[in-house]
Amino acid sequence: MYAIIRQGGRQYRAEVGKTLDVDKLPYDVDHKLVIEDVLLIGDGDNTVLGQPVVEGAKVNATVVEQFRGEKIMVFHYRQRTNLRKWAGHRQYYTRIRIDDITV
Repeated sequence: MYAIIRQGGRQYRAEVGKTLDVDKLPYDVDHKLVIEDVLLIGDGDNTVLGQPVVEGAKVNATVVEQFRGEKIMVFHYRQRTNLRKWAGHRQYYTRIRIDDITV
């Protein structure tokens, strides 16, 4: 069984036992959370599509870790003007483990 969930403006495929890296959530490690923004539920040949969400469907998850992603280097360059700018960025993420999917 799997579910397509919406978390932080992005959509993820959630399966029981899998971990997902989502945008930073304001929760501590081992916090249980319930995601009610379920867009689709799939179970073998049966698929339930929400309009826009599946009524009564929930995904239970646990926060596993708060971390920062890899550093991304941003380089701006304009030719013939001697303009070169470097900037770095590291995004904050939350790793969650999917515990249960209920319909």
